[in-house]
Formats: sequence, C-alpha cells, structure tokens
Amino acid sequence: MTRNPAITSGAPGVPCVPDDTHDPHAQSWVDSANRADADFPLQNLPFGRFTQPGLGGEPRVGVAIGDEVLDMSRAVPVLGDGGGDVLRAALRPLGAGDLGGFMALGHDAWHAVRAALSQGLRAGSARQPALAACLLGQRELRMVLPCQIGDYTDFYTGIHHATSVGRLFRPDNPLMPNYKWVPIGYHGRASSIVTSGAPVRRPRGQLRAPDQDPRLAPSQRLDYELEIGAYVGPGNALGEPVDIARAEQHLFGVCLLNDWSARDVQAWEYQPLGPFLSKNFATTVSPWVVTLEALAPFRAPLVRPAGDPAPLPYLHSAGNAAAGAFDLQLEVWLHTARARDSGEPAQCLSRSNWAQAAYWTLAQLVAHHTVGGCNLQPGDLLGTGTLSGPLPEQAGSLLELGQAGRQPVAVGGGEQRSFLLDGDTVILRAWAEREGARRIGLGECRGTVVAA
Repeated sequence: MTRNPAITSGAPGVPCVPDDTHDPHAQSWVDSANRADADFPLQNLPFGRFTQPGLGGEPRVGVAIGDEVLDMSRAVPVLGDGGGDVLRAALRPLGAGDLGGFMALGHDAWHAVRAALSQGLRAGSARQPALAACLLGQRELRMVLPCQIGDYTDFYTGIHHATSVGRLFRPDNPLMPNYKWVPIGYHGRASSIVTSGAPVRRPRGQLRAPDQDPRLAPSQRLDYELEIGAYVGPGNALGEPVDIARAEQHLFGVCLLNDWSARDVQAWEYQPLGPFLSKNFATTVSPWVVTLEALAPFRAPLVRPAGDPAPLPYLHSAGNAAAGAFDLQLEVWLHTARARDSGEPAQCLSRSNWAQAAYWTLAQLVAHHTVGGCNLQPGDLLGTGTLSGPLPEQAGSLLELGQAGRQPVAVGGGEQRSFLLDGDTVILRAWAEREGARRIGLGECRGTVVAA
C-alpha cells in the first residue's frame, strides 16, 4: 500500500503507522462495508456502546462495520480463539461492555484487537460464519455514551474561529496576546454530555440588553460549535506531566462534538471566569469512537504561518511537527422543522478541514493539560474548540456565518437564521480520504433543539 510520506516509523511522538489493517484494497464479507462512500469500512473499525430497545440489560460494546455492528459480548470468544495473552486480556473488558476499561489498556492492546477484527471481518476469513451470527443492524440499536466521562475540557484550537469572533468584538485586536503561545482551554461539564440524537433543551440564563437590568429568560441566541472530541486512554499520575513525544499514547480515539453555546447568556456571564450556564446545558458527541490508529493514513504536518512564535519546548517534538495534525473534512448541516415537515432535505451550511482549522494538535493539548501536574483519566474527553476554515463560508458556528446576527444565513426554502430556532436539527459530519488510502468517516453527530 502507499504510505503517507508525512509518517515515518522513526518519527518521535507518532505511535502508529499504516499497516495491513489500512490496506485500501482489502474488502469485508460485510457487503455494506465495501461501498465507496461507507463511513465504516474494514479499514475503520470504530468502537461504541449500545442497547437493544425492548430487551433491557446493560450497554454492550460494538464495532461498526458498514451498516452493521459486531456485538463484542458475543464475538469475543470467536476473536480470542487461538490468540495470545495480550489479545485475550484486551478482549476481556470489551466482552463485559466496558469500553472505558479497554481504553485504559494502551496501544498494544488496541492494536491486537484491531488486527484480530481486521482479519476476522476480511473477505475469505474462516471466522465469517461465527462472526456473522454476532452482527446486529445499526438501525435496530440505541447508541449510548461510549464510556463514563469523568472530566471534560474544551479548548480553543481553531485560530480562524478565534480571529473572526475576536474581530466581531475587538476589531483592532482580534487575537489575545497569549493565543499563539498557549493552548487556551476551560473545564466543561461532563454530566451534560449526551450522545447523538438526544434532544437539546433551550437553556435559560441571565440576559442583559444595553442600558437595561438583566433578566432571567430562555436564550435567544442559541448556537452550535463544530468540534472534534478526543477520548483519553491510559491516564497519568497526579503531578507527573506527559511528555509531548508520548502524548498520543494517552489518546484512544476521536469523535464529532457539538458544544452548544448560548451566546447571549455568555456575553453577560463570561467575565471574569469564563463561560458557565452558556455552555453547561448540553454537549453532543457522535456515538462512534474512531481510533487514532484508524486515522494513521491521514496524518498531516502542523503548519504555522511564517513569523509566528515557535512553540515552547514542552509543546514541540519532531513527530508532532511532521505529522501531528489530521486531514479530516468537516461539515455542518441544518434541517429546519419546516423542511422536515415538507419532506425537504437538510442544507449544508459550511465545510472546513481540521488540519487547516486548528493551531494546536491533540498531542499539544495533552502535553499542556498535564504540564502543571493535572492527572488525566481513562475516558476523559478533550474538545478542540470550533474548527472554522480561513474563508467566511467555512465558519463552524452561526455566530461567524451570520456576523453576530447582522447578516442572517439562508438555510433553504426561503428561511433564514441568525441563531437556532426550536425544532432545528444540527448535523455534524466528518470523513478522511486521500490517494492511497480507504475513505473512512466519523458518522453523524445530531441534535434537535426543543423549547425551554
């Protein structure tokens, strides 16, 4: 197979390179996984948790393959038969429905399971009859959060978003002086993270119009934010920073993330400590966790404009500079209540690219998060912040697209939006494709606004 030239086996800080599991010519005996536009081909193999409506029981771990889900509670004995100690130990938490426990095991365990899944689901596998009995249709399942999320940190890595939003409120000084030196972040609320498809209730908070006293009311400027989320695998001990050369060994995989934002609540409350009620009411994540190993063919260099300051030494490694970013295409779609009722399709509002949008890489986020001694734990979630492209039409939020309400956005059928209305469904999508690799996707992250 063709290797990504940005990845070399000797690049410090890059934990995995493309191997046989990424072979773009490999086919699965699950026919739906072989479609050219499939998000979940054999080369992806993302993890999630599900329940079966009407059957009860605890959530089980599944692996998406095409339109199907491999039920790991039933597939573990098949995959582990004849395997080594590492594989059998890695499969144990998956069979028990404990994806967080699997995340904690680290890269060797993750790779052993990926290799076994790839072989078992590949066309011609002797395990096809046994594994076929472990398949369930995705549409038959209810997806739940992939793991217990103990802590959630949202960063601000999207430099074009930071610049355009800053320009709206500080035209002469859009970027704060610390932005290019330090990955900006804040601690969010883990308890209100929900999985794709869950309704999002319009929040209430204090609103203040110019020259008026504040009042408690439903937000009138509700917005979405297009982000990527990253799940922590093995943690670090309290007081022991993670070196950037090892940072990605602490990350299991990624998802799509919509960090809903009440812009009017935020404008009044955010000084001096940052957002609170404007952010803590809901964060929506896509249900499937795409591993960093699956994304190995889509690595990209970290590119900074000429003249920007070099990262401080704890935020720099040769591997991170060469291949710390990911070339993923991102989209935001909006399906209004009127369009749904009329049978009309959703409208694409914007497209951007993760590598072009982000000023900081995932490895830099881990290195910075822990440099003061903070202990990350398995299942913790890191958000990238809004990933807007350099062009106005590539904005990852309505705040940017509509210039803070001054230029309403056309959303199809003669409708316009400055901010979200009740009944609006926001859909985030992402995929990676390049020559010499098989296209893979992250699935959908979907949420519908309901009245306060």
